[in-house]
Amino acid sequence: MEVKQSRSAEETIARRLRNSGGVEADKVIKSGEGVRRVFHNIHLSGSAKQHGADNKGEGDIHGNKRGPANTKGQIP
Repeated sequence: MEVKQSRSAEETIARRLRNSGGVEADKVIKSGEGVRRVFHNIHLSGSAKQHGADNKGEGDIHGNKRGPANTKGQIP
């Protein structure tokens, strides 16, 4: 059986050592190197962002839709 690799060993190691959670962080601190490294992804208060569209809400006990909770955009 032949196994084909699309990446070199160096590329595979680099992908495994990258920070996987710092995309939305306000600040990233890296401690250590190699397999002993630790990433601290810091999210500052007041930077809450809405991900996706407004929640359309659930129906009431009669099945009538209540509508979105954030119609005027008070919550960013």
